Amino acid sequence: MFKPKVLVAFYSRNSSTELLARAIAEGAAGEGAEVRLRRAREVVSPAVMQQSPGWTERAEQMNARYEAPTEADAEWADAIVLGTPTRFGSISSELKVYIDGLGGLWFQGKLNGKVGSAFGATSSLHGGNESTLLSMYTPMAHLGLIIVPLGYADAAMFKAGTPYGATHVSKLDTVEPDSEHLDVARFQGRRVATVARALRGTPNGVTVA
Repeated sequence: MFKPKVLVAFYSRNSSTELLARAIAEGAAGEGAEVRLRRAREVVSPAVMQQSPGWTERAEQMNARYEAPTEADAEWADAIVLGTPTRFGSISSELKVYIDGLGGLWFQGKLNGKVGSAFGATSSLHGGNESTLLSMYTPMAHLGLIIVPLGYADAAMFKAGTPYGATHVSKLDTVEPDSEHLDVARFQGRRVATVARALRGTPNGVTVA
């Protein structure tokens, strides 16, 4: 059986988006995928980071756990799942820098036909989760990715998440994703891996009956 390759590239300052990313990776791996889990790096100076208590320390800890995403990771992948905390209802600058760096692959057409999916987290209720996920699908369309949302294709979707992707509200970083939100993230990983296998598992993406 074809083993799809899934890149989960995310930015997380605290842990909400990171935990969703890990659950998505777990779901994809459970579906037989080979997974690369990558964290985008900060784009502001150390002086700016030090103004927010704990930011520097948490960044160092996460960067020790995860490599930074690269162009090579995106070219390797059959599916690219992008995750971000909301920044004023849109994607974080840290993850956007990574996406913008894929222009060379875009120009060569090397991302056309890969699966794309999105997830994210906010600090406050109604803080922009859905608008953020929708904003992430715009560059995916430009890159030529085949966008795979969640819909309501699993029972987990009737308890948490959004039809656009897994989400979480951390309530000012006091609440971690619970089992229901992590179930949605695992479903997203399974769904992405399944679609990637269907698209890439046979010559020219054609399913043979």
